[in-house]
Amino acid sequence: MTHVLKRAGLGVAAAVAWAGLMAGLAGCTGQGGLDLGIGGISGKSSGETIRVTPDDRAKDVAPDGRLEVSVDSGRLERVRVRKIEDAQPAEVPGVLSADGRRWRPGPGTRLALAAKYAVDVVALDGHGRRSARHTTFTTRIPEHRFIGYFKPENRSTVGTGMIVSFDFSRPIRDRAAVERAIRVTARPPVEVVGHWFGKERLDFRPREYWKPGTEVTVDLRLRDVQAAPGVYGIQDKSVAFTVGRSQVSLVDAEEHTMEVRRDGGLLARLPITAGAPRTTTYNGKMVVSELYDVTRMNGATVGFTDKEGKGEYDIKDVPHAMRLTTSGTFLHGNYWAPRDTFGSANVSHGCVGLRDVKGGSPDTPAGWFFDRTLVGDVVEVVNSRDRKVAPDNGLGGWNMDWRQWKAGSALR
Repeated sequence: MTHVLKRAGLGVAAAVAWAGLMAGLAGCTGQGGLDLGIGGISGKSSGETIRVTPDDRAKDVAPDGRLEVSVDSGRLERVRVRKIEDAQPAEVPGVLSADGRRWRPGPGTRLALAAKYAVDVVALDGHGRRSARHTTFTTRIPEHRFIGYFKPENRSTVGTGMIVSFDFSRPIRDRAAVERAIRVTARPPVEVVGHWFGKERLDFRPREYWKPGTEVTVDLRLRDVQAAPGVYGIQDKSVAFTVGRSQVSLVDAEEHTMEVRRDGGLLARLPITAGAPRTTTYNGKMVVSELYDVTRMNGATVGFTDKEGKGEYDIKDVPHAMRLTTSGTFLHGNYWAPRDTFGSANVSHGCVGLRDVKGGSPDTPAGWFFDRTLVGDVVEVVNSRDRKVAPDNGLGGWNMDWRQWKAGSALR
């Protein structure tokens, strides 16, 4: 089992990332919705066995700067570096050293300016145990320019809950000018409206979930659009995606079940474990934004540390992980809790757990659900003793009614 990020519509597009949990400490969000347990995917942790340069979330990286992945022992099983959130995603070719401990780009490789890259790594130690790491960084943007990194991927097939989301590289002062320069259209036609979350994020959605089969086009005409005094856009391109079948899953935290509905019909009713009484799961509608075959969950990256500063938990092989919020709520496979936990008790720090086995299996509830999930599918949680997830936490905009959503447009 590898740490592979499964992208909608492009078959299986790989990317690596891991995160951590322990039996009794499993989960991702804490009391009152405070996220506590999804480290490792972003941020540093003490004792990291896989070293990546540039650092995670580094900005202004030179296109010809140092790019390297290494381990002190064992070997690198897989390294993938790719440009993401762009109209033309691209792989960065690389060379593995003879001992399998170091990866570097191929000779003459130069990264693109104003681009976002993901680095995804799987490594094996001397005992054949896997660990992984996922980092991102952005390259240098020309002075006085801005760019919008966006979801979903170009030419992807997504679930009906997909929200088009832009994160801008600089604060936007003239939000109306920028929003006016981005046009989201659908076939068959449907009204699509933008909503600003602060000065650097703009999301677009229709009034209701997209209809299956809808073809969506996003036209970016940001080149030379002035976003702030002396700051201009550089993008002039079109991207498109297709809406696949409808799949909406309802998690009942009190009943410890998840009903999976495909195109309105009940596909399955699966036993789950949700957030424990002191570390409950958010209520509300959440949208799958990333899928990982295997991910690492490390408490040190989110404040769960012991007196020595080490993570209270660090499991490197959490299988079948599906991200639901930016802050760290996942729906994932759980192999460490007793089998009778699922369907009877809530034991996590806020994640939703499905029964799985170590290494992951397509024959477990978690593997079955993972193999039938697209980026853009909706997972709604009810009957949890927590607040509703914030609309800007992940692709949570469906938790706002249409009036509220439209009020967040700079063009209204």
